[in-house]
Amino acid sequence: MTPARGTTGSSGTSTRGIQRTSRTRAKATADVSSAKTAATKAPQKVPAKIAASTTTVKQVRPLGHVTFVGVGPGDPALLTLAGRDVLANADAVVVEGPEHDAFLAYCKPGVEIVDGSGAEGSRALRVAARARLVVKTAKASANVVRLLTGDPFTFSSGAEEAAACRKAGIGFNVVPGVSEVSAVPTYAGIPLTMKGDREVTVLDLAESKLDFTRLHPKQTLVLLNAVDVLKETTTALIEAGFDAGTPVAATVGGTTTAQTSVVGTLGTIVADLRAAKLTGEAVIVVGAVVEQRESLSWFETKPLFGWRILVPRTKDQAGPLMDRLRRYGAMPEEVPTISVEPPRNPQQMDKAIRGLVEGRYEWVAFTSVNAVKAVREKFDEYGLDARAFSGLKIAAVGEKTAEAIGAWGIRPDLLPSGEQSAAGLVEDWPPFDEVLDPINRVFLPRADIATETLVAGLTDLGWEVDDVTAYRTVRAAPPPAPTREAIKSGKFDAVVFTSSSTVRNLVGIAGKPHASTVIAVIGPATLKTAEEHGLRVDAMAESPSAEELADALARFGAERRDTMIEAGEPVTRPSERRSGSRRKS
Repeated sequence: MTPARGTTGSSGTSTRGIQRTSRTRAKATADVSSAKTAATKAPQKVPAKIAASTTTVKQVRPLGHVTFVGVGPGDPALLTLAGRDVLANADAVVVEGPEHDAFLAYCKPGVEIVDGSGAEGSRALRVAARARLVVKTAKASANVVRLLTGDPFTFSSGAEEAAACRKAGIGFNVVPGVSEVSAVPTYAGIPLTMKGDREVTVLDLAESKLDFTRLHPKQTLVLLNAVDVLKETTTALIEAGFDAGTPVAATVGGTTTAQTSVVGTLGTIVADLRAAKLTGEAVIVVGAVVEQRESLSWFETKPLFGWRILVPRTKDQAGPLMDRLRRYGAMPEEVPTISVEPPRNPQQMDKAIRGLVEGRYEWVAFTSVNAVKAVREKFDEYGLDARAFSGLKIAAVGEKTAEAIGAWGIRPDLLPSGEQSAAGLVEDWPPFDEVLDPINRVFLPRADIATETLVAGLTDLGWEVDDVTAYRTVRAAPPPAPTREAIKSGKFDAVVFTSSSTVRNLVGIAGKPHASTVIAVIGPATLKTAEEHGLRVDAMAESPSAEELADALARFGAERRDTMIEAGEPVTRPSERRSGSRRKS
């Protein structure tokens, strides 16, 4: 039931047709007819005395304030709530590179972004240059946020930059962040402390030579910036009394879906890293705690960990699916295949909205989130709100569409009890009754390429349907050449299709995915379209939602992983096939 429903007379005959001519609906009708002809008011003049006085007051800008925010070692989800809140109020943000771009989404519009990645030379020179940049920015902006990877005061330049602010008379705050010292080993499944292993020493080997003879051979070591000097470091540790068989784990890309860990010993880790062909800086853990990784690894064993997944989807709707795939350890890449645009002839929608507020319809049927969005945009254009639905019954094709309607504060009167599709909606739709339903017309705003299932079903039930094109779906431009080549050559581990049109459009603009690529679809209709295009479908969502689609693919990935482990085979991704091998379709 919607919040603002009409009532029914005690005789059993609906009086909604009469109530729709109430003052509220009459006002809405007037709003529709006059919305585009509203006059603009002339700007008011400022009195000369006031205008003159404002030019004589000299404003003195106070020095700004800097907040140093630690953003964690890589996973954007590790940003603290305090850090998020500080970013929301920033006038300027100093970043170090693209790795900080994800956090700018929390900033208000118009925030100044200052690039601090250009500093070169030794660490001392880089720190000094960035400190000067932070001070300069604070003198020009009231509220400055300085983003630092990890924790500002733990193996970072935050302390030196804060000292420079204090010297310049600029106040500062510090929002601690998750340090790579603890986060990366945790994501690798390695506890730094356990019963019997309570001592941890962290060594930064960036620009200093350390005396390893002072270290206890049984303690846990965390080595930073050690890859370039790892051979010398392992040799020095063995000479200092550490056993060559001491377990060692090196993790590159820690806390991100690109994370890779190599496990060896002090005597073998240099060769192990060389054989794995890992590049980039690593966090290295030395000690008996590394042995716990086999049973405690939780991140790198996610069902889709490291999978490169193509998401062909309308750009502004990819978010929930991308987020869900990342939760399973995947690396999703969104490729727009559909562009949603207004109808070529808006008059049909204008007429339908006018009819809605005048009481022409008994039902409004929403078959997609895009349809809800299209109607809402028309309402905004005419100055209408949810009260325009007063006395109407609302139907939604599925939970996601219902959520979009719920943003209006309205609960749909009808949702499919079974399959969430047009066919499922028809199954539950009541037939037209001349006594209970004085109005037999249904407003159906939908895409220009939608199927006729709902229209035909409602017509069979005795309803008259105003089938209105609310939006158009247009094929997007082809993706870049490297993406097209990756699709055809099997460099994507999986493709997830959210509609039949995404199947048709992806094949049209980029070609068919390689036979080794796993295919997941959102429902039976999409399954049929994929098979018509010669694709073998491996997974299908239990219900048509982005989250269920990701869950279905994750179940397939977990079963695939378990099968490999049971067979004694190394766990590989679908893209890591043997040369020349192709999956049967």
